[in-house]
Amino acid sequence: MDDVSFAVPLWVWLALTAGIALMLAVDLFLHRDGHEIAFREAATWSAIWIGVGLGFGVVLWTWQGADVAGLYYSGYLIEKALSVDNVFVFAMVFAAFNVPRVYQHKVLFWGVLGALGFRLVFIFAGAGLLEALSWTAFLLGGLLLWTAWKMAFRHGDQPDPEHNLVVRLVRRVVPTTPEYHGNRFFVRLDGRRTATLLFVALIAVEATDIVFAVDSVAAVLAITTNTFLVWTANAFAVLGLRALYFCLDGLLARFTLLHYGLSFLLAFAGIKLILSETPVGKLPIPVTLGVIAATLAVSIAASLWATRGRPDPTPAPAPVPDEAVR
Repeated sequence: MDDVSFAVPLWVWLALTAGIALMLAVDLFLHRDGHEIAFREAATWSAIWIGVGLGFGVVLWTWQGADVAGLYYSGYLIEKALSVDNVFVFAMVFAAFNVPRVYQHKVLFWGVLGALGFRLVFIFAGAGLLEALSWTAFLLGGLLLWTAWKMAFRHGDQPDPEHNLVVRLVRRVVPTTPEYHGNRFFVRLDGRRTATLLFVALIAVEATDIVFAVDSVAAVLAITTNTFLVWTANAFAVLGLRALYFCLDGLLARFTLLHYGLSFLLAFAGIKLILSETPVGKLPIPVTLGVIAATLAVSIAASLWATRGRPDPTPAPAPVPDEAVR
């Protein structure tokens, strides 16, 4: 691991938290009417979120120097790349529950809030363990290598969200209706508060994201244990996840080889984490950043080349219940 230490005043943490909350509030306000997100709008917002994430790296460069900025960009890039795999799973969840596109943004919005919360907990827990127990690096490194193997050779074995343990538990504990009632998570039926199918879909998204949170946080912790850098890299990458989904939805079939690149990055992070506790020591920051950037560029270019001439699939929109147009 590349350990950097610099003082982060409390007001910086508070300002960053307030900034993230403000960006989420703006996103919620702009989509308060629950309209269906078109590609052009999604692409615009994706560019804005990516610009914000890259711009924060410039702030770090000015504030703490090139090494700190390089660690942030390494974490941001690997987290942004892993977000693409999140998109695949989100598409699977929405298809399994037949979630109308007009409701998907609301599910993703609250899903991202949960994702930020999970990552914040895992970041401080993981960083604390790595600082206190050096052998934890071997454990997390092994986890990343195992995840890399599964992503490379069992990428098509996606779990059925209908049989997710958390989803099944929610259905046992909370009264649910197998229908959509507009964009509401809960309705009152026969005098009792009942969860709608949209709430069940949200739980499925949150449950699957826990797995991604563990993997992605471990991958960034392999780069640095500085909690401020790990948190900001995760937060700015996850903030654009909703827009990224609507931007890539329908184009996912073009990225046929990207999972090999992502699995290589996870394996690289796992090996890097293990080596950090051996006489080999830490890999130089430019090497880490270069490997990540080159892997993403090659896997994306190879995917697009392999699928050249293939028409971009345009998925038929899921039927919109009557409540959506009332």
